[in-house]
Amino acid sequence: MPSSLSSAADLPVASILSAVGAQVFERGWLSSNNLLIQGDGPTALIDSGYCTHAPQTLALVQQALGGQPLDVLINTHLHSDHCGGNAALQAHYPALRTHIPPGQADLVARWDTVGLTYQPTGQQCPRFGFDALLQPGSHIRLGSLDWQVHAAAGHDPHAVVLFEPRHRVLVSADALWQHGFGVVFPELEGQAAFDEVARTLDVIEQLDPQLVIPGHGPLFQDVADALQRARARLHYFVQHPAKHHRHGLKVLLKYKLLEWQTAPLADVLAWGLTTPYLRAAMPAQGQDTEQGRAWLLELLQELVNSQVARLEGDWVCNV
Repeated sequence: MPSSLSSAADLPVASILSAVGAQVFERGWLSSNNLLIQGDGPTALIDSGYCTHAPQTLALVQQALGGQPLDVLINTHLHSDHCGGNAALQAHYPALRTHIPPGQADLVARWDTVGLTYQPTGQQCPRFGFDALLQPGSHIRLGSLDWQVHAAAGHDPHAVVLFEPRHRVLVSADALWQHGFGVVFPELEGQAAFDEVARTLDVIEQLDPQLVIPGHGPLFQDVADALQRARARLHYFVQHPAKHHRHGLKVLLKYKLLEWQTAPLADVLAWGLTTPYLRAAMPAQGQDTEQGRAWLLELLQELVNSQVARLEGDWVCNV
């Protein structure tokens, strides 16, 4: 492990962000965090949030730029909470060049909502286009500095992270949060990917960042501690894959509640019965039956027990 990971960070967060010309819009969990970078070169936004928050994303960018153009839009990966604002930004900034990881370029070109997972997860994403690919091993000019592109499979097999080596700033997306990492979606589809999570954590350790800008949650500098927590969480999931699978299903349900905030219980159950990721996890005899609804109610009750959802009569409320 690089020795600097176990020592205090070199500079405070505000100084590091200023040095790279960056401004972070911390968005919560329905929308990913957005990173706006300005300088002598292209003005860039990294990740664009969920589609229902697109007007707010656009307003934040416009206010920060004060009438100046946005030149580049980058997606670390193509989950709906990271690219749902793409279409709105592209419509407002016609000269905007959008860069995406290469693995799903063909799916975007023909707009395959199944392959892109929007339909299987029961989520939305307005159609967008792209102009260039973020090839791992390459670098891209953002603001006044060059940022490295690194592959970051695990949470998403096609994801990348971006690293600015002079000031050691990492845009980690969902590969590393302060207290964990994103659901390993290939595992929900029966594809082994825990080893890829481990390799990505090793890549981050070798990069030795002094500041991490995650896809969700606050910025952090205690990188060694974050990596230790992530590895412990990964070890638990490797030992108990069914726990990870159940966790992933609850995340999908909670995410929909974040979008709706409040919804009739009947609508929530109907959505669950028609969402492929959830249907695939139900007992075979449970699909489209009272058993299926009972299974969904158990999942919902677990969210209620964790105090991240609330049942009020025939309504479900986000907490």
